[in-house]
Amino acid sequence: MGSMIDPALALDVLYADDHLAVVNKPAGLMVHDSALARGESDFAADRLRQQFGRPIFLVHRLDRATSGCLLLAFDRDTVSALGKVLMSREVEKDYWAICRGWPEADAFTIEHDLDGGPGKPIKKPATTHFQVLARTECGWSSAGFETSRYALLNAQPQTGRFRQIRRHLKHVFHHLIGDTSHGDGRHNRSFRMIGVHRMLLHARRLAFVHPHTSARIELTAPVDAQFGKALGLFEGFANNA
Repeated sequence: MGSMIDPALALDVLYADDHLAVVNKPAGLMVHDSALARGESDFAADRLRQQFGRPIFLVHRLDRATSGCLLLAFDRDTVSALGKVLMSREVEKDYWAICRGWPEADAFTIEHDLDGGPGKPIKKPATTHFQVLARTECGWSSAGFETSRYALLNAQPQTGRFRQIRRHLKHVFHHLIGDTSHGDGRHNRSFRMIGVHRMLLHARRLAFVHPHTSARIELTAPVDAQFGKALGLFEGFANNA
């Protein structure tokens, strides 16, 4: 696989073989051209075609503002096989998310039907499991309180609806930090004041059985500097990043 891309534009490759690859998509980069692109010309799919020097097929999507594990295939047989694995929920996906407030339970599940996004009004069942990894209380005020509370969550979406994690967190008033569409502007501003200007959702871990070798593939994507700065608010957790 010969790379034909400027090294500054290359994505971090977490795993690659002749059939598939997993890369760490940076926050702010759109995965592919779509109606949401609005004149954008820089897409992960185009970069990856140049980087690997061959056609690529995206197996799933990540929102523009979300970073982390992105799975792709190099041939149609592999993308079809991986698609079936995804549909059967045999792919384990873990996302790190930082939300406002402290959820009452250390583990909870949100089941809340969601539409398919713009132009797709039909609602379908959507389920996300959450675990609280850490809690913190910051010294800045919010909504009449002298301090602000935040939680670091591990999210495991069981369905793949449009902006599912973000919208599920909004539904229970634990808005995702940095989310300008479904979040809480006051808390987003507080994080910008400390130098965190991104949405705090990261596809941390991906695990699946390789469709051709039957080997178990398990990968974790490191966080970027801004997400790492936010993790630093959670005492004792930053070292796990």
